[in-house]
Amino acid sequence: MTDDLPVPTHQRNMRLIGHSDQGGRPDGVQLMVHRGYAYVGHIFSKGFSIVDVRDPRRPRPAGFVPAPPNTWTLHLQTHEDLLLVIHNKDMFAQAEMADEKAYYKGTVSSHAAAKPAGRDWSAGMAVYDISVPDRPRRIGFMPVEGAGLHRIWYTGGRWAYASALLDGFTDYMLITIDMADPEKPLLAGTFWLPGMNAAAGEVPDWPLPSGRFGLHHPIVDGDIAYCSWRDACLAIVDVSDRHAPKLIARKVWSPPFGGGTHNALPLVNRNLLVVVDETVLDHGEDGFKPVWIFDNQVKGNPISISTCPAPKDRDYHAVGGHFGPHNIHENRPGTFVSEELIFVTYQNAGVRAYDISDPFRPEEVGACVPPAPATMIDPRPNRARVLHSADVSVDRNGIVYATDFNAGLSIMEYTG
Repeated sequence: MTDDLPVPTHQRNMRLIGHSDQGGRPDGVQLMVHRGYAYVGHIFSKGFSIVDVRDPRRPRPAGFVPAPPNTWTLHLQTHEDLLLVIHNKDMFAQAEMADEKAYYKGTVSSHAAAKPAGRDWSAGMAVYDISVPDRPRRIGFMPVEGAGLHRIWYTGGRWAYASALLDGFTDYMLITIDMADPEKPLLAGTFWLPGMNAAAGEVPDWPLPSGRFGLHHPIVDGDIAYCSWRDACLAIVDVSDRHAPKLIARKVWSPPFGGGTHNALPLVNRNLLVVVDETVLDHGEDGFKPVWIFDNQVKGNPISISTCPAPKDRDYHAVGGHFGPHNIHENRPGTFVSEELIFVTYQNAGVRAYDISDPFRPEEVGACVPPAPATMIDPRPNRARVLHSADVSVDRNGIVYATDFNAGLSIMEYTG
């Protein structure tokens, strides 16, 4: 353990064991911990970083891959010797997005629109060879016409899945990607909710501009994609034909609840579904955003049976910034996999562990709240200098890694 390890503001059954500023780029969103290295996508630092975490108590910056101009590479996936990285228009670099409410309300297509000749960002998916973990070597790219991709799901094999904002559509939708040749990935299939294909004359039937009807990302089990569709909530999609996905069912709880659905994780052996609604506004302005537990015995009709309790160790609304869920550990192959213990980032309330062995009565069993960032790398005006725990990944040894918008990579141990 390093002598200058930050002191958490709250710990229970979890302890901070390591920390990294990621080579002076302390902002992070999605991370993958793979073969002793953490791959961290940045939201403000224009690229992605590699951190050597073979000794999690002494993480070391190991590399940085810059993004193309005006391009986000904030989400990524690893499997064996491959790293898949999204390319998308850097939305937060735009003046009109300085107020983050603009990103989470209504359609985003107007902010991403540009004629191909005037497009000044890279849109698509890059594929890297990471057989040498700290030296990613780009071997392939799948371009798309539009803003680009947001987040990918890939656990090996022929097929990857992603959310993409393509020309002519109002927001992000589901795409399937043929990875038969990783050097030449191909867009194979598309699926969107009715009303999203503006170029074809479809008219939205949802209450614009109050909500985002756009896919955050899918998690795929077999031939079923559980799609977190933000304010459109949950869409369950049959992807048995990867070239022509079809809707199985939709579950909608916004309104009356706040929406912003971010993750939908199937717990296959228990017929459960863990669904996270992301808090996206300060001081709880966007309403009730819980971690839901659904009974998923009938795949076309999951039923909500409980929510995980929100942290109560202090008044986090008074802390400022975002208080509420953002992300969960997604039980990826090769990582810590549990259907009873789940880990959630709660933004200004750090990382929380929940025991859901009784799905009707989830219980918080661990917490670690690192301190607020010493400095802010977020360039947007009037952002509170508070913690914003973003993504969480738990390795096969049970070590918990969490990114933050400003406060670097926190490495924790669950002791419960």
